[in-house]
Amino acid sequence: MRKKLHIKTGDTVMVIAGNEKGRQGRVLSINKKRDRAIVEGLNMIKKHQKPTSENPQGGIHETESGIHVSNLMVIDSKGNPTRVRRSTEANAKGEERISVKSNTAIK
Repeated sequence: MRKKLHIKTGDTVMVIAGNEKGRQGRVLSINKKRDRAIVEGLNMIKKHQKPTSENPQGGIHETESGIHVSNLMVIDSKGNPTRVRRSTEANAKGEERISVKSNTAIK
């Protein structure tokens, strides 16, 4: 059975807990095994890298780290953070994600 999460890659999300609380960003990738999402420009970490043939300088590089999906809330089409409900309509293929606040479909 596949795990279903309330966010998808490409969604705009708001962080609701932690150091990045209140900030928004776009989801770059999701790790379903660990329930973590990488959000563009948030939760930055410094990574020390040795010099290699493709990067002879080496040095310290900043990159995004994962944020647990329970700390993220989807931004709906009206720009409000909202919970997500799933609906199976007769005219829709499969399930559709719907914003609880505005009752509109989340693309």
